[in-house]
Amino acid sequence: MRFSLDAEQRAFADSLDSMLTAADTPSVVRDWSRGDHTSGRALWSRVAEAGVFSLAVPEEYGGVGVRPVELVVAFVELGRHAVPGPLVETVAAAALFTEPGPAAKSLLPPLASGEAMATLAPEGSYALDADVADTRLSLTPDGVRLAPGHGPLRTSLDPARRLAPLTPGGELLTPAPSVGHALAYARLTAAAQALGVGLALLDRTVAYVGQRTQFGVPIGSFQAVKHRLADAKIALEFARPVLLGAASTLAPADVAAAKVTACEAAYATARAALQLHGAIGYTAEYDLSLWLTKARALRTAWGGPRECRDVVVSGGDRRW
Repeated sequence: MRFSLDAEQRAFADSLDSMLTAADTPSVVRDWSRGDHTSGRALWSRVAEAGVFSLAVPEEYGGVGVRPVELVVAFVELGRHAVPGPLVETVAAAALFTEPGPAAKSLLPPLASGEAMATLAPEGSYALDADVADTRLSLTPDGVRLAPGHGPLRTSLDPARRLAPLTPGGELLTPAPSVGHALAYARLTAAAQALGVGLALLDRTVAYVGQRTQFGVPIGSFQAVKHRLADAKIALEFARPVLLGAASTLAPADVAAAKVTACEAAYATARAALQLHGAIGYTAEYDLSLWLTKARALRTAWGGPRECRDVVVSGGDRRW
């Protein structure tokens, strides 16, 4: 089976790439890491205007209908440009409410339009960007609750991904959420985001090794460097059809396989990028670090490699 994008999907990706390139996302990420969300919220609105979040919401609630393949296309570009914020969590929150009802009617339209950001986490776990999210959803044994607040913020490996526990209690929105459905979308979009991160790291590293010289020649001319980058390129390109295939089926095992494949490819590319950049790659002031830390964080978000491999081996399940 061949997985490839049609002309409309490629044009969508190109339009997002152009918009995000002009947005100077590295400065937005640094603002977000400091707790200044002004530029990040402005960028969020532009992403919403491009139709990204409406791809996760049914038409009757202001979306364009749930389109997993187009979501993958969008999230690859969001990862490529290191866009901050609870992107995956907003899509997963929308996927929780697949049945018509008061909760879907009140929560989904603002998510589709970009007026609201959402975050969610199982009870007792940490939620991403709980300080900026307008909608905080806690997954409890009795269903989904609208958390009234959050606890102290904690830094993570990626400074732009700040975590906090959600305050217990709150309004019960639905006693029977589509948890497995939401998990599938969380893993799918996190995998797509990771693929974009890996592609950005590869592009930046290829450009760098063409400029950095040793013994009077660019280090990119060395066979060992070429082989390392070729391995990274192959791994990333192999992940792309696995990801698109998972978007087509949404089977738990397929989505878990895509999560492992894309995140491991991005992580391997990050390691290669760090080695080939040398000491400058470690510095927080250098833009490469914005993608390096994100590759590591996404690797374990919404199910690490071992957990996802277990799902693949078992044929898929719906555990959170």
